[in-house]
Amino acid sequence: MPDNSTLRDFHLPDQSVLEISGPDALAFMQAQCMNDVSLLADGQWQWNGWLTPQGRVIALFALLRRDAQTLWCVLPDSPAATLAQQMQRYVFRAKVKLRPRDDLHVGGRFAIVAQTAVGGDAASLDLSTDGEHRAWLIATTPFATDPESESRWRASDLRHGLPRLAADAEPKWTPQHLSLDRLNAYSVKKGCYPGQEIVARTHFLGQAKRGLMFLDTARPVAVGANVSDGARDIGTVISSTGTLALAVASLDAIPATVDGNAVNSLPLIDGLAR
Repeated sequence: MPDNSTLRDFHLPDQSVLEISGPDALAFMQAQCMNDVSLLADGQWQWNGWLTPQGRVIALFALLRRDAQTLWCVLPDSPAATLAQQMQRYVFRAKVKLRPRDDLHVGGRFAIVAQTAVGGDAASLDLSTDGEHRAWLIATTPFATDPESESRWRASDLRHGLPRLAADAEPKWTPQHLSLDRLNAYSVKKGCYPGQEIVARTHFLGQAKRGLMFLDTARPVAVGANVSDGARDIGTVISSTGTLALAVASLDAIPATVDGNAVNSLPLIDGLAR
């Protein structure tokens, strides 16, 4: 008998939706974001993000093109209202509206669904990989609270190398530090965008000496904990849940402890790129 629990929809409390609309919506996001928005057709989405001029990630999100004048940012951690306020400073004369969709709720489901928009105020984004089926759901109706499924969802994000950055964290990591090439989340071929020079220089000169490391620790560790190889600090925990953690660390080092606790380094699971 199938496990029907995988079909239950549940609330994802840290997720929010920012709508970008208007005649200049696509051009505005193409100029601001680190991935190539022009590659999207209606109903398609990509991993994308917004950087500081120094190439540090302010927000990482899924960008869904609903139609030629409407995009949705599905934000795993950054509040939509905060990102809208920050981006508004760069609108100038562009015919674009940044609208936090506080009327929308984001949920999850451990099953396959269609990745395209399914209605005027609803959408589903498939996040399935070879090892697991799951999807983001967006609707006007609230989803049920399910802490166990929420925890499982966050653990899956970390296993697949999706950084879950604290909303109030100071931007300090480049896309390369976060290994966002694994998600196809940035472009080095499109035109200029904030931070593009840093991203492109690091890419073409091969100077990325740090990247994501997936760790299983002896006991839960906090974000900001130091990762050591036994002799020196080699990195910092940036996301955690239970005994699982993602760290930005030296790519040529082998972790031994996190804040003195024994740790194992595990391979990240592929397949989340879009």
